[in-house]
Amino acid sequence: MPDPADVYDSPLIGRYASREMAERWGPLRKFRTWRRLWLALAEAEAELGLTADDGVSPRIRPGQLAELRAHLDDVDLTRAAEHERRLRHDVMAHIHALGDVAPGVKDVVHLGATSCYVTDNADLILMRESLGQACDTLAAVVDALARFAERWKDEPTLGFTHFQPAQLTTVGKRACLWLYDLVIDLNELERRRDGLPFRGAKGTTGTQASFLALFRGDHAKVKQLDRLVAEKMGFGHLFPVTGQTYTRKIDTQVLDALSGLGQSAHKWGNDLRLLAHRQEVDEPFEAEQVGSSAMAYKRNPMRAERMCSLARYVMGLPAMAANTAATQWFERTLDDSAARRLYIPQAFLAADAVLRIALNLANGLVVNRPVIARNARDYLPYMATENLMMAAVRAGADRQEAHEVIRRHSHEVTARVKAGDGSAAELFDQLKADPAFAGVDFDAALDPRAFVGRAPEQVAEFLADEIEPIRKRYAGKLGVTAELRV
Repeated sequence: MPDPADVYDSPLIGRYASREMAERWGPLRKFRTWRRLWLALAEAEAELGLTADDGVSPRIRPGQLAELRAHLDDVDLTRAAEHERRLRHDVMAHIHALGDVAPGVKDVVHLGATSCYVTDNADLILMRESLGQACDTLAAVVDALARFAERWKDEPTLGFTHFQPAQLTTVGKRACLWLYDLVIDLNELERRRDGLPFRGAKGTTGTQASFLALFRGDHAKVKQLDRLVAEKMGFGHLFPVTGQTYTRKIDTQVLDALSGLGQSAHKWGNDLRLLAHRQEVDEPFEAEQVGSSAMAYKRNPMRAERMCSLARYVMGLPAMAANTAATQWFERTLDDSAARRLYIPQAFLAADAVLRIALNLANGLVVNRPVIARNARDYLPYMATENLMMAAVRAGADRQEAHEVIRRHSHEVTARVKAGDGSAAELFDQLKADPAFAGVDFDAALDPRAFVGRAPEQVAEFLADEIEPIRKRYAGKLGVTAELRV
């Protein structure tokens, strides 16, 4: 065997994803799931009558089921690999490896099944579990970011359209924009998790012909077998029809949901990177963290950058799943297998990594209030002109005269700013000195809180209407943190 240090190791495993997600998609978990599927099938077949020694149908004895239960976890990967090198078939290799440790079950394991009974059903089990973990972590991200929004719901900050200064909003209201995207993602991931069907016991081309033969033409028992196996594996509903495989459109729908999460995380991460450039909001930065090997002063937003990078990877995977779904032949073709071994686990591992970074960010964002206030003040003179004009009118000035005064002074100040000889704040000084604004209380008219509209109220309403139901659904999953390994 090669030294692990000499061969490629996926960064998704070594650097980014959680151990829980990595182990779920590891070989031991997969092959142990196969054995549980074989047990569920044998138990269901026995319960439906394949126990009588009638000389026609195979007989499943209680002792065989007990022997199979005793060997659900002792998977010998080395022995299975030896069988696969000889047989060139992974499912048959593991049937033989099971027979090596449980010889008494050889004649009843995989009875009536095709390889996709274990491969497809196991994938569906692992996908549903992974969707559940993603929902749990995402709910914790939503909760943490909602606490951030609540804390900063009243803090005025410069809003942007086209990345050009626009009206003021609040730090908390902007966080709600990020939050709402994540809420949409959570709803979609829950829908995919809860609606995921089970392939069940469908046979080689989906006709259940082998099971019909086992039960000597009893259609009712074949249908019951399908339902019983699904129930034993924790599924409430089945695919109504399949070929040898379940439709690969399901894979595209699941990966599309993960891609949606990636889109939201990328948008949030991009905003954080822009805010870091403006020095308004910082991501967590540890005491000895290095921002650059050359520029020691730098404090790069590496967490947000990494989240964007991994999110882009997740967003790129659905195209492969779509191609697989589109190019399947009739009841199945095997060119789906190798690609699915890559993109399904990696989609969940990368999405898990994105969520871990998101959780770390949501719990550690730093708001630089003086910088935010200064940046807002730099543009407030222009935004405040309409309020100032109305205040002048209330104090007795002519509206059109006040408008002309503002137009003339603002153009003068802007010209000096562009020439590098002034600042927008000078507009206040010039208006204060103009007789048209002699009766105006500038301090009252220029309070930034007067320019955020209903932003604070919108935050409170959004948290009550959208976030509290999530907090109730995931009450036992909130308040967790995620430490990044690198």
